[in-house]
Amino acid sequence: MSLKEQLMADQKQAMKEKEAGKFRLSVIRMVRSAIQKVEIDRRRELTEDEVLEVLAKEVKQRRDSVLEFEKAGRSDAVDALNEEIRLLVAYLPQQLTEDEIRQLVQQAVSQTGAQSAREMGKVMAVLMPSVKGRADGKLVNQLVKEALS
Repeated sequence: MSLKEQLMADQKQAMKEKEAGKFRLSVIRMVRSAIQKVEIDRRRELTEDEVLEVLAKEVKQRRDSVLEFEKAGRSDAVDALNEEIRLLVAYLPQQLTEDEIRQLVQQAVSQTGAQSAREMGKVMAVLMPSVKGRADGKLVNQLVKEALS
């Protein structure tokens, strides 16, 4: 079952649950809408990887918003966003641990022969396809900087 089909099935299930599934239904509708918008923009149906990219982008936006709402002291909004993140992460592939990312970073550094932070782009170009959708880009960036310094 594709990710889009899974979202559709979960949306139908949330509709059947009425009040209990209202929040989940709104989150799923929001994500399906984001996917549909990208499909319209690109004038074609998205591949599974592209759907995962859209999902990862939605999670990232919410994580960024959580930080802003925490600074503003809006705990109600933070709680709602954290719940949305929890629901969306369930559709993403299993996330890599920090140790697994460190191993991949070391492999990419040795593969590219990078010696300094100036060559970070080379390392990121090799590394990102293997961690796409499975790791937070900020964490990957930070670990590459550590490895090259």
